[in-house]
Amino acid sequence: MKKIETKPKENKTKKRKEAEEKIITFNLVEVIVIILMTALISGVSTGIIVYNNSDTIKASTNSNKYLQEFEKAYYNITNSYVEKTNERDLINAAITGMSSYLGDPYTGYLDETTSTDLEDRLEGEYYGIGVEISKMESGIQIVTVFKGGPADKAGLEVGDIIVKVNNKSVTESSAEEVSNIIKGGEKENIKISVLRGGITLDKEVGRKKVSIPSVESKIIDNVGYIYISTFSNTTYSQFKEALETLEKEDIKNLIIDVRGNGGGYLNSAVDIAELFIEKGKNIYGLESKGSKTFYQDETNEKRNYKINILMNGSSASASEILASALKESYNATLIGTKSYGKGTVQETQKLETGGMIKITTAYWLTPNGNKINGKGLNPDIEINGSYYEGMPYEEDIQLQEAINAVK
Repeated sequence: MKKIETKPKENKTKKRKEAEEKIITFNLVEVIVIILMTALISGVSTGIIVYNNSDTIKASTNSNKYLQEFEKAYYNITNSYVEKTNERDLINAAITGMSSYLGDPYTGYLDETTSTDLEDRLEGEYYGIGVEISKMESGIQIVTVFKGGPADKAGLEVGDIIVKVNNKSVTESSAEEVSNIIKGGEKENIKISVLRGGITLDKEVGRKKVSIPSVESKIIDNVGYIYISTFSNTTYSQFKEALETLEKEDIKNLIIDVRGNGGGYLNSAVDIAELFIEKGKNIYGLESKGSKTFYQDETNEKRNYKINILMNGSSASASEILASALKESYNATLIGTKSYGKGTVQETQKLETGGMIKITTAYWLTPNGNKINGKGLNPDIEINGSYYEGMPYEEDIQLQEAINAVK
């Protein structure tokens, strides 16, 4: 992908892959559904595009007077406060306070657990048993079982209530605590007791590396359909395999569905866009302090059939980048309702504590140079309707209209 700058402030020569490896997207609002191995951050509200710096920030040995004041306050609290204090919690609160002071909803702090959970999720695979769980009124309930994973092979099902792990009751535990119990064991196999239909069942489940599915595909009325739930590190390969399978069935048109997709890795969305867009056309741009940089497709791969993109108010960040790239550089049609409108970029860096800070550094632009932050993408064909992942086709009015419109 070629990079073109306007109003340059300096000569930038980094290659596309170097830039993409530093960019991820994720959500500020945390809707926690636990993956058994690690907590899963899967919110749908505010995807964030982030330059991810893998270098750890180290404390300066030459503290200025303001940092010295902070250190004095910190040590006074830890040494003199009447109750025992948790040093890690104090530091977390201090960093959170500084980021909150800026008044930017996308500048913030992620503690060690949250940042690790996020990174694991976006990798698209993890070491575990292949389920997602959530705390319900009835207890710790399995909400997803990954097809072909250890839990699936062991006979665990969606709706099962986990009551014991290795004969230890977890009925009073949080979903995160249950996740930690399962991922923290040393044995390869674990015993999970679940309540199903009033009957307790004991299952022996193995641990292994599990791929998190983020792409689903099928043919509907002779039209290819691909749903993307998130843009993880493995989404592009899943998407390309699905696309090539559909093309073997000689599809003439394609629906790409990003409803409810709050984001993921930017390079995943860019790589998918490059499967369709002609070489030399813009994919997206970045604007910071008067300098604009546009990234162009440098691949020889392209398609020329009609594409409709389904989106809604929860389609954010990388979803919006893919949608705008295909609309403005491929002439795809946007269908559904207005997208979320997340158009700023954050830079992230790891702290020595294992946490992560993120700071807004730029706006991202559509191929035509438009800002969508706070505005969203307007659909070419507006179709209102409720949607949830896995909705039957017969109930999905938006999908039905998108299929009709693409023929």
